[in-house]
Amino acid sequence: MSTPKIVLFYVFVPLPDPEAIRLWQLSVCSSLGVRGRIIVSRHGINSTVGGDIGQVKRYVRATREYPGFADADIKWSDGTGDDFPRLSVRVRPEIVTFGVPDEVKVDDDGVVDGGTKLTPAQVHELVERRDDVVFFDGRNEIEARVGRFAGAVTPPAQTTRDFVPLLDSGAYDHLKDRPVVTYCTGGVRCEVLSSLMRLRGFREVYQLDGGIVRYGQEYGDDGLWEGSLYVFDNRMSVDFSDHAKVIGTCSECGEPTSHIANHPDHVGRELAVICPDCYAR
Repeated sequence: MSTPKIVLFYVFVPLPDPEAIRLWQLSVCSSLGVRGRIIVSRHGINSTVGGDIGQVKRYVRATREYPGFADADIKWSDGTGDDFPRLSVRVRPEIVTFGVPDEVKVDDDGVVDGGTKLTPAQVHELVERRDDVVFFDGRNEIEARVGRFAGAVTPPAQTTRDFVPLLDSGAYDHLKDRPVVTYCTGGVRCEVLSSLMRLRGFREVYQLDGGIVRYGQEYGDDGLWEGSLYVFDNRMSVDFSDHAKVIGTCSECGEPTSHIANHPDHVGRELAVICPDCYAR
């Protein structure tokens, strides 16, 4: 019987020929039958793919053969077998589209001047030691509605491109002297966001290494995380335990829910927090 798995990883490393990497990744995935989304840029690679465990293991092995990707931090999760409708491998100016490709500097060690990386345990140590720590959500607003760190700042970002204008507006200047812990799904957005915040005068910036995924694997729902995690596949959201807190509210009826679906709400957005009953109607 097949065991569906999903892997999520990114690597920031200079890629002189992103198109060659794209063609190679496309060939590897197509030959193995894995599907998902892969973005390649001159800054590196961001990949989320799924398939049967044997196929996915072979994909990971093949990808690690490229020297720049040999040490990729691979995050595994259980799939359903139908998590991605197709395979998409694209070259873009940025592997995370903040809209400022020339501000992002990458060398063989990753993003230059990013935030200090903290393991989940080190985040707990920081929170215990300091009473002025701020969690800063590096995801889109819809994602934060169903899950976030307790007390986190959740910017009103509809897309990742919104973050730089929000930072430049001065809306978060009052945080510039406080310890700020940025977090996102798997860590890739915070690699860039933390460096952009440092460039704008935030003095003490950290990033949750491995993102919410790694934190959930270590602490589940018995730490500082509350709610469900939005994911970029047909599952839409996942819980870390059987006692996950429900913090979302249905956009139609107002009842508690962690369910997100493609559903045009009253302002025309494609994604909405909506309970299964209202979605069915």
